[in-house]
Amino acid sequence: MSRADVVVVGGGLAGLSAALHCQDAGAAVTLLERRPRLGGATWSFERNGLRFDNGQHVYLRCCTAYRRLLERLGTAGHAPLQDRLRLPVLAPSPSGGEPTAAVLQRTGAPAPLHLAGALATYRHLSLADRARLGLAVRALQRLDLSDPALDTETFGAFLARHGQSPAAIDRLWDLIALPTCNVRSADVSLAVAAKVFRTGLLDEADAADLGWARIPLADLHVDPAAAALEAGGATLRRGARVVGIDPPTGRGGAGRLAVVLADDRIEADAVVLAVPHDAAADLLPAGAGIDPARLRRLGTSPIIDVHVVYDRQVTDHEVAAGVGTPVQYVFDRTDAAGLARHDGQCLAVSVSGADAEHGERPELLVERYTAALAALFPAARDAKVVDAVVSREHAATFRALPGTAGLRPGPVTALPGLYLAGAWTATRWPATMEGAVRSGTVAATCALDGAGRRPGATQLAEEVA
Repeated sequence: MSRADVVVVGGGLAGLSAALHCQDAGAAVTLLERRPRLGGATWSFERNGLRFDNGQHVYLRCCTAYRRLLERLGTAGHAPLQDRLRLPVLAPSPSGGEPTAAVLQRTGAPAPLHLAGALATYRHLSLADRARLGLAVRALQRLDLSDPALDTETFGAFLARHGQSPAAIDRLWDLIALPTCNVRSADVSLAVAAKVFRTGLLDEADAADLGWARIPLADLHVDPAAAALEAGGATLRRGARVVGIDPPTGRGGAGRLAVVLADDRIEADAVVLAVPHDAAADLLPAGAGIDPARLRRLGTSPIIDVHVVYDRQVTDHEVAAGVGTPVQYVFDRTDAAGLARHDGQCLAVSVSGADAEHGERPELLVERYTAALAALFPAARDAKVVDAVVSREHAATFRALPGTAGLRPGPVTALPGLYLAGAWTATRWPATMEGAVRSGTVAATCALDGAGRRPGATQLAEEVA
């Protein structure tokens, strides 16, 4: 039998954040991950001498917990933020010529006027649709984000009630809702989408400035976090399959929790369960007071990425969004892949809410998306595709439909010493890197407090349910 002050089960961003927070407070930490690698949904792989991420992950300036994690790991400089939001939005030409381009960019004006100029000249919408955008913006500003009624309606229904046409939803609103919520406006809960637009776009002018990794995610998160934990004395066990969590056996619930593995049993003052919600449903003991069936009702939503390596540069865009094309977002990953600029260019196409695509054969996806990239970037039509690979996260996020807010538990369970972390918990954020890190930090704060270590008030105290 082993012993630890805190055991963290799960080595994704939520688990790594929880483990680091506990270690920084002086706790003896053991982190258990069933896979041979850490990182959860943020991982990297190598193919033909180049490095790729499983998916393209971005963050915004408003993602304060994630930014603090990067600063803690010393890697913030490798994932810089834009000085000001600037997102080119491209649509293929029906005649096969140059694509139609518009740019969503902010000015120095206060919110929400910071986007007024970009929306007024947004070429992918008709003049009538542009004129009606203010109706939905004002309605979003009036919402009380704590109102539970917001979780009974879809964002699409809300937009339609406030003058937004199907074209406006598809060519503007879904540009933000789909990649952040991993569900289209027609299906996503108004509660989740309203949080995205209010926090990311409408409340603060600089909140939506984009940032993303210029190095592989393994170098940005995983390796630095593992090194920091091991340097601080934490025990990291990869390939450790947890089969159960036993409650304290002492009279009146006194004693320590025990994390049960196939070949070990680790007692701890506190346990942070930071695994996907379906895995948590299988591991939670009866005394936790959480119905596993409710967790499973959160469902899943997939994401795929198509990585294409060309023999030459085909675009100057670091990032661009697409409308009227299968390409939702495309990123230049040449430097992160380790490809010399004179040898070609590596692009990653990110497809959120990929219900139709995630089961398709890789060769079909490569064919479709290379053709779509050629329609957006004329230089790609004469370029040679040197390599292409599809990465998939079949259960990338929970499915943020109406009614899911009531299914997302907070960090504290009914079993003393057992806490929950993960982007699926009640963070008030969608299932993003920010939500994962926030959940881990809050769960760790609760665990330390419950173990009598009193770490002090967390900067995320408002997120504790």
